Amino acid sequence: MTVVPRQELVEVVSRAKEDGYSTFIDLCAVDHLRERPRFEVVVNLVDRGANRRLRIHTRIPGDDATVGSITSIFPGANFYEREAWDLFGITFEGHPDLTRILMPDDWDGHPLRKDYSVGSVPVQFKRAHQAT
Repeated sequence: MTVVPRQELVEVVSRAKEDGYSTFIDLCAVDHLRERPRFEVVVNLVDRGANRRLRIHTRIPGDDATVGSITSIFPGANFYEREAWDLFGITFEGHPDLTRILMPDDWDGHPLRKDYSVGSVPVQFKRAHQAT
């Protein structure tokens, strides 16, 4: 596991690819609501030749949720970055098409943020109002 400043994420991923980590596995985001920096992005890479795995972590502040895109290095990261933007609101600078991927285009907000309202639907039970 490697922890890097967000400004160095793209450079570190690029160097990792040059060092043999040529397979992109995953990119995910985490919301640490009460911590500073608030968000975390994790990139998982594999070097199949040497049977090595690398996890690169970076933290991103909630008031400036931006980090560089790695899609120019690993095109397969495209959909993972879109998902992290759609659900957490993390902007990946330099992404070719940062649009919603899971939520409707007119959706307001980012539903996997821990401060996002879960809403509610009133439920009325049939027997709740019967006279005894």
